[in-house]
Amino acid sequence: MTKKDQVLLVTGVAGFIGFSLARKLLEGGRIIVGIDNLNSYYDVNLKKARLEILKSFDNFVFHHVDIQDLNALKEIFNQHIDVVCNLAAQAGVRYSLTDPFSYQKSNLEGFLNLLEMARHNGVANFVYASSSSVYGSNKKIPFSVDDRVDNPISLYAASKKANELMAHAYSHLYQINCTGLRYFTVYGPWGRPDMALFLFTDAILNNRPINVYNYGDMKRDFTYVDDIVAGTIAAIDRPVPYDVFNLGNSKTEHLMTLIEILEEELGRKSEKNMMPMQPGDVKETSADIQKSRDLLGFEPKTTLSVGIKNFVQWYREFYKV
Repeated sequence: MTKKDQVLLVTGVAGFIGFSLARKLLEGGRIIVGIDNLNSYYDVNLKKARLEILKSFDNFVFHHVDIQDLNALKEIFNQHIDVVCNLAAQAGVRYSLTDPFSYQKSNLEGFLNLLEMARHNGVANFVYASSSSVYGSNKKIPFSVDDRVDNPISLYAASKKANELMAHAYSHLYQINCTGLRYFTVYGPWGRPDMALFLFTDAILNNRPINVYNYGDMKRDFTYVDDIVAGTIAAIDRPVPYDVFNLGNSKTEHLMTLIEILEEELGRKSEKNMMPMQPGDVKETSADIQKSRDLLGFEPKTTLSVGIKNFVQWYREFYKV
C-alpha cells in the first residue's frame, strides 16, 4: 500500500496542530478522516475557520465526534482506518487546576477508546501527542527521552505520561506500532488563544498589559508549527513497535526575548504585569532532539524571529487588525 492509499484518522483536527498537520497531508494528496468535538475551551469560531479550509479538500472527511463517544468511534472505524494520529486532548497546564475531570475524560478515557479501536481494527500505526510537560521540574537540561519522568507537577502532565504508559501496554500486548511525540511549546499561525504569544499579541494590540510570570525569568524551547508538522509526518511514515521522541527547536529562548521580538513586530511596547510563577508551571524547557534527528530525520528550520513575524502577519489578516 502506498502512502496515498492509506486512510489517516486525525483526531483534534480543528485544533492548532491537528489542523496544521491535516492541511499539509491533504496538500500532499493523502486521505484524511478528521474528527473533533469543537469544544468551547477556546473560541469555537477559530476552530470552525480552520475546518472550513480543510473542507475545501476532496480527500477530507469530517466527523463532529468526541473521542469519549465509543459508539461513534466504532462507526468511523467500520469505514477502515490504516493510521491513527491522536491530537485530541484537553490541553493546557493551568486549566487542569480548574477542571481536572475534563482531562480524565478526554486524555485518559478518550485515549483508551482510540487504543481499543486500533486493537480491534488492524490499525498499522498509532501516533499520538505527548508533551514536554512530562519532564516536570527536571533539573537536567536539555530534557532527554532517556530521562526519568515520574514526577509530573500538573494533572495535564500526568495524563500525558499516562498516555505513554497505556500505549506501551497496547504495543506489547497487541503488537500495535505506537509512537509518542513530546511537543515543546508549539507556536505559529492559527495558534491557540490560551498560549503566551497569542495572549501577548491580543493584549498589546488592544492596549492591555501582559502578564509576565516568574517575573520574566522563564525559558522555553519555542517550536514553530511547520517544524512540528514535519516531525509528526515523519513519525506517521516511519512506524516503530514503540518509541517516544522529543519534537522541539533545541534552542531555548528567554521569555523576554519573545516579548522584545513581538514588540518590534507589532511596532509598539507592552505594559507588563510582572507576576510570580503559576502552579504547575516550570521555569525552563529544553529539548534534546538527537534521537529525533537520527531516527525521524527531524530538523527544525524556523527561527523565533521568523516564526513570530509569520504569526503576527496571520493574526493581523485573520482578525483584520
